[in-house]
Amino acid sequence: MESFYPIGTPGQPWTTAEREQWLATQRVQRQYRDEVLAKLDALAAPYEVVRYGALSIDPDRYPLFAVRGPSVPGAPWVLVTGGVHGYETSGVQGALAFLGGAAARYVDRVNLVVAPCVSPWGYEVIHRWNPKAIDPNRSFVADSPAEECRAVMGYVAGLGVDFLMHIDLHETTDTDESEFRPALAARDGKAYEPGLIPDGFYLVQDTARPTPEFQAAIIRAVSHVTHIAPADDAGQIIGSDVLQPGVIEYACEALGLCPAMTRARFVTTTEVYPDSPNATPEICNAAQVAAVCAGIDHALAS
Repeated sequence: MESFYPIGTPGQPWTTAEREQWLATQRVQRQYRDEVLAKLDALAAPYEVVRYGALSIDPDRYPLFAVRGPSVPGAPWVLVTGGVHGYETSGVQGALAFLGGAAARYVDRVNLVVAPCVSPWGYEVIHRWNPKAIDPNRSFVADSPAEECRAVMGYVAGLGVDFLMHIDLHETTDTDESEFRPALAARDGKAYEPGLIPDGFYLVQDTARPTPEFQAAIIRAVSHVTHIAPADDAGQIIGSDVLQPGVIEYACEALGLCPAMTRARFVTTTEVYPDSPNATPEICNAAQVAAVCAGIDHALAS
């Protein structure tokens, strides 16, 4: 098997030694405290910022926070998660932008919970994985090997409520193909098979909870902000059949994806494309905000 990644032996899964070698190559490239925590500090009433844990690699540097809106008796519960993959910037900044603006339209109609940066170490080093080379968005399972997942799952479960909607904010980037998929294949001792990066925004619904009208409502709203990813020549996006424009589906529970964390009726994962020549960070953040708002609007109307 031809070598395609600088760490590990082709055909052999990584051991602890290779994972530690990989960790030693990671470098902080941006500041969680400046780009995330400072914005949480700036939030005023009616929002409450709740610390639900910290990462063991550096608890002082990486505290974990969620934001609660005011309690609205009898109103449905809505969960927004961002930064499960720390390198997907608009997942984090989109959640923060929502809190800083559009969320005000909903705080008297829903019980709002936002976890804007589930993986702050990944945010700082701009990587998909956590320090143990584990993908958090394959680790939302019982006894999760990822402490990021254990922490946010524990917080959400501790609320003791049923959510109507859960939207998880992500990006699909060119580095998925240049770095992260080769790294994944090397880590698992598999052959690397090149793929295609979709040019545009799309959604991933849960196979077990199909909600075509909900997904379509979000796509319509986001199409006014950025372009929607077309199907490839096989009628697919990232290897999955396109069910309707801009929508594919995954089995969230079987794959350990973040939407499996709740039993919400309305669930989806956003995927923004930040590397498009027609996109900017502001457009990507606005697309995430539009997706959250359209999702809440549809859920409330239903």
